[in-house]
Amino acid sequence: SEISVADRLILPGVGAFPAAMRRLNDLGFTDMLHEHTLIKQKLTLGICLGMQLLADRGTEFSECDGLGWIPGHVRPIPRPTPELRLPHIGWNEVNIKEQSGLFADIDGDTSYYFVHSFQFIASNSDYVTATTCYGSSVTAAVARENIYGTQFHPEKSQRVGLSVLDNFARL
Repeated sequence: SEISVADRLILPGVGAFPAAMRRLNDLGFTDMLHEHTLIKQKLTLGICLGMQLLADRGTEFSECDGLGWIPGHVRPIPRPTPELRLPHIGWNEVNIKEQSGLFADIDGDTSYYFVHSFQFIASNSDYVTATTCYGSSVTAAVARENIYGTQFHPEKSQRVGLSVLDNFARL
C-alpha cells in the first residue's frame, strides 16, 4: 500500500541478481514496481544491485531476466590483471557526463563508494550518465526518463552521496 502512494521509490540492492529478481517476483513487488515506474511514470532510483535490476538481463550465477526498464545487460567486471580484485570495494572517482538530474551542482570528477563485481552494459550509451575506471570503463550511473540508477552507494559516499540523494528527492 505504501508503494501505491509514494511519489518516488528507491530500489536498494545488496546480493545476487537472480535471487533479488526471484524475491521481487515471489513477494508480488514486480507488478507494483512496473505500475509505479512505467504506468504512473513516478520516479525510481536503483542503487547498486537495484541499478543492475533495471537491465533486461543479468548473468550472475545464471541468465536471468531483469526488470527491463533500461535496455542492457549485466555481466562480470573483466579482470585484465590478477591485481584487479573483485569485488570492487572502495572509493573511485566518477566521471559525470552531464550536470543534471542526480548530479546537478556536483563537481564532475568526484569519488563515490562502490561494492560490486558486476557491471551494467547499457544498449545505448545515452543512458549512461556517469562512469568510473576499474580496469576499464565501468558504468557508474544510468538514467532514462523517470528511471535513475547508481552503481555506487550514495548512502555510503558521505556528503557528495547525500547530495545525489537530495537531488533525487528534488527531481
